[in-house]
Amino acid sequence: MAGKIRRFLTSPAGTLGAFVLSVGLLMFSSVGGARAALTYYSETYTSRVQMYDIGVTLLENDKEVAWRNYDSGKDNGSWLEEKGVLLEDMLPEGEAFRIGVWYPEELKVRNSGTINQYIRVSLYKYWLNEDGEKMQTLTPDMIDLELGTDSGWMIDEDSSTDERTILYYSRLLNAGETSPAFADRLRVVPEVAAKVTQTTEQTGNGTKIITTYDYDGVRFCIEAVVDAVQEHNAEDAVWSAWGRRVTVNDGILSLR
Repeated sequence: MAGKIRRFLTSPAGTLGAFVLSVGLLMFSSVGGARAALTYYSETYTSRVQMYDIGVTLLENDKEVAWRNYDSGKDNGSWLEEKGVLLEDMLPEGEAFRIGVWYPEELKVRNSGTINQYIRVSLYKYWLNEDGEKMQTLTPDMIDLELGTDSGWMIDEDSSTDERTILYYSRLLNAGETSPAFADRLRVVPEVAAKVTQTTEQTGNGTKIITTYDYDGVRFCIEAVVDAVQEHNAEDAVWSAWGRRVTVNDGILSLR
């Protein structure tokens, strides 16, 4: 296992990912979250380079909420990680979540390793019903997560879908450096309140129309997956790890 980790860390395509799943509950309920482990990805691209410690940390409103860092000097090398929960502190104590209201949700990435990295973020938005199944009546665009794409972040339109948005940070994130925010604030759009389902029921006095709100008892979900490749041979590393062709000139990454 230690050998695999070393091969992974010495690979220009070696990536590190932070995965945090956050669930917000609607309808006069508190906002809660589900924990998910941080992971790392591809070791398909290999090369002989110097060994470094790599790491990435996800920040929410300037608070470290999740991280995964490799420490080569501890116990012959080991991962140090913390699972995280988003939206946990979004509401003041005793306040109910309100549809249409903007809440601060500033998300950033910190390079918590000792090697410079290029960063990719994958954002997912969807709705779950009470049985944990994805809903079709409530669409991802009803979860409005405002993105900060004017500060070096760019959206990969070719790889994005209604549910998933892929962003790249165009600049090299140096060791110890924190990126600008890739998301700023969050709300559930007011149009959700107009989503209703009507059914009829026969009673002794005739027909009764029953109206239920589609959002009653459902959850809106946000996932933020952060992963990185090291600076060395970055174009080949990005292609090998993420299957995306990019160009790097003078340290600036652009999509082909």
